[in-house]
Amino acid sequence: MQQVNVQEAKTHLSRYLDAAENGELVVVCRHNKPVAELRAIAAAANVCGPASRGTPVFGLWDGFGVSDTFFEPLPDDLLKAFGG
Repeated sequence: MQQVNVQEAKTHLSRYLDAAENGELVVVCRHNKPVAELRAIAAAANVCGPASRGTPVFGLWDGFGVSDTFFEPLPDDLLKAFGG
């Protein structure tokens, strides 16, 4: 286990992330009091980047449409409600 102060963690974040990735626990301290830890997460818990959003499904919007009335002018009372 490593203990580092906030400034050290900010300056050398990549170094401490590498240590955490290699199984080491890094404790970040403020005024010599522990406030956070950096530790590895399971590889299966990929929560960063596009892969975490799932695989896109092509054709998902097939059949989606807008009714013909969508493009018709709004009624006068509704236009007035929007200040028009």
